[in-house]
This record gives sequence, structure tokens and C-alpha cells, in this order.
Amino acid sequence: MAPPVSEHPLSAPLTREQLPRHIRQLLMARLRQAQELHDQRTRTDHRRLYLICQAVCWVGLPALAAFVAISFSKEPISSMPAREMIRPITGLLLGFTLTHLVRLPVRAWGWKHLGWRPLVPRLLAMTFALAALWSGGLLLLDGILGRETRWPAEFTTAMIFFSRCFPGVVMFGGWLFSYFFYHLSDGLTRSEFERLRLTATAKEAELRALKSQVNPHFIFNSLNSLRALIEEDPARARGAVTRLAGLLRYALQSGQHETVPLEDELRIVNDYLALEQVRFEERLRVRLEAAPDTLSLPVPPLILQTLVENAVKYGIAPRPEGGEIMIRTRREGDTLLLEVSNPGSLAPTVPGDDGSTGLGIRNAAERLRLLFGDGASLQVGPSPTAGVLAAAAIPVPHTG
Repeated sequence: MAPPVSEHPLSAPLTREQLPRHIRQLLMARLRQAQELHDQRTRTDHRRLYLICQAVCWVGLPALAAFVAISFSKEPISSMPAREMIRPITGLLLGFTLTHLVRLPVRAWGWKHLGWRPLVPRLLAMTFALAALWSGGLLLLDGILGRETRWPAEFTTAMIFFSRCFPGVVMFGGWLFSYFFYHLSDGLTRSEFERLRLTATAKEAELRALKSQVNPHFIFNSLNSLRALIEEDPARARGAVTRLAGLLRYALQSGQHETVPLEDELRIVNDYLALEQVRFEERLRVRLEAAPDTLSLPVPPLILQTLVENAVKYGIAPRPEGGEIMIRTRREGDTLLLEVSNPGSLAPTVPGDDGSTGLGIRNAAERLRLLFGDGASLQVGPSPTAGVLAAAAIPVPHTG
């Protein structure tokens, strides 16, 4: 009986911080693009809604009130003095101007990013300030047009000022609280939308990463080889099952780590090649030259396995005589070099062949670039000796 394989918690959901850095960077880039488009549309919608609300607040409602008052008035509108019509119109224009300009300090001070608790006292202070400015502006207008007849003679200028401040507080307070209530509600909605979108995108990226890490054709071929091996060599079949389980576990768990020691990657590559040797037998020969000073260096998980799998698929499988795969790791200064060579040539994909030539290599190169920047590279070309050479250069992080 094969030895039991230890269980690992593979089903625990990953948080955003646990995702590999290259996946987080891809997510953030995609979110930034979507956010820019969303913000542009939102700004246009907000500007349109703001102008509509301003027109209703400072033109529509006062015009409706004036129409009702004139309809029920016993005196004809022609008998009303011109200055009595100028005064309310000027008051509305002043209110419109004040509410429009108040958005400038609100943006500069970052009030839209505050919660209700720190925001309320600021809104109250701004309300009294706007009411005072509005009442003071009407007092200046009184100096030009003369005092309103509705104020009793015993009312002083200060009493008129504070009497006008009261409706100003109600008017500007209602405007400010409505304005910020809309923005806070919209901000909460957008934050929830972005959180849900990030969660969905992260799960999608996680699934795509897991799918791309394990070639289903390799699994099927390995299972078919194991089925034939069970009757011929049960002990070897048990070992192959253990290797396959370890390879699948490593592939599933690799999404939780940005890098792994090269020694771990070489161990999983050895398991992979051992399984492929069950299938290809003497057609697959392997030569490994790993410098001891490279074994502890960090590499992206499954990066070397991708190169080796590509070499087996395009260098060994199509050739009846098979060939040798050479794996070499060495360090040159602050750079780790991973080289995988195989027989054959860079021929285009045969029609009907599974997979796409170069897709796995391009994905591996993109992972290297996102994780290590422009200092990393991955190139595939003719080998100086013969065959095809895949060479990856990975910057070595400085310690201490």
C-alpha cells in the first residue's frame, strides 16, 4: 500500500494580501483602467445632476412660489415697485453663487472624504458662515435700493441682519446636508462596488492561475501511464502516484507565494520528469547541472517547471528517438540564470497540436517582468550547440 499523503489546507480562501504580487499588480492595473472610465462617466453625471439641482433649488422652486403668490395677490404685478422684484432675484443669484463657490474650499479641504461624525460640525460652521455672507450681501443691497418696507422702523441693522440669517441657515443648511448626503451615499455605493469587483476579479485571476499551472494533458497522460504501470511494476506505480500528488499539491499551493527557493522548484521538476519518464522511458534523458550557490535563491513558483514542460512537449514528444534535456542553474554576479535546452528547432505549431507555441513562455516572461521588473528576462532561441535553449535571467535580491 502506498504511504498516506499528508493533507494540506488547500481550500482556504485567499485574501487580497495573500495573492502573489504580480497578480495584485495586474488586478490594480485593470481596476485603475476601469476606475478611470467609471470616474469620467461619474463626473459627467454628477455635473449634470448638480446643475439640474441648482436650477431647481434657486430658480424652479422660487419661481413656483412667486407664481403662487402673484396668483393669490389682490394687487396687479404692474403696481409692484421694480426694486421689490430686484431684491429677491438678487438674493437668489447670491445664494446660487455662494453654494457654487463653496465647493472650492470643500474640495481643497477634503471634506468629501470625511465621515459623518467629523463632517457635521464643519457643515454647521459652513452653514452659519454662508448665512452670514448672504445676509450681509442683502444689507449691502439695502444700501443701494433702500430699506425694505416690511421691516418695522424700530428694527436696527443688526436685527435685520440676524433676522435674515435665520432663513439663510435653513436654506444653506438644507443645501449643504443634501449635497454631502448624496456624495457620501454615492461614495459608499462605489466603495462596495469596487470591493465586490476586486473580489470577483481576484477569484477569476486565482482560478486562471491554477488552471494555467497544471497542464490537463500531462495529468491525463500520467494517469494513463500509471494504469499500465500498476500491473507491470506496482512499487514504481506507487512512487509515481506519490510524485503526482506532490506535483499537484505544489501547483495548487504555489499561488500563495510570490517566490520559492530554487531547491523546491528543482525538486518538483524532478518529480515532473520522473512521471514523464514513465511515459517516454528511454526516449527522455535528463542532465542536471545546478550550482550549489543557487539552490537557496528565490524564483517564481513553477517558472522552471514551465520551461522544462515546454522542452518535453516540443523537444522530446515529437521525436521518435527522443533526446536529452539539459537543465543548468548558475549565478553571474547579481543575476540567477536558469537554462533549459532540448533537441529540435523553433518550428511553428503543427495544425491540430494541443496548446499554442510560445503561450506558456510568454506567460512566464510576463510573470518575471511583473515580479522583478525590467531586470528580469526570458528568451527562447537556438542553442549555441544544437537544439533550442530557453534562458531566464532573474535578479538576485540583496540581503542585509
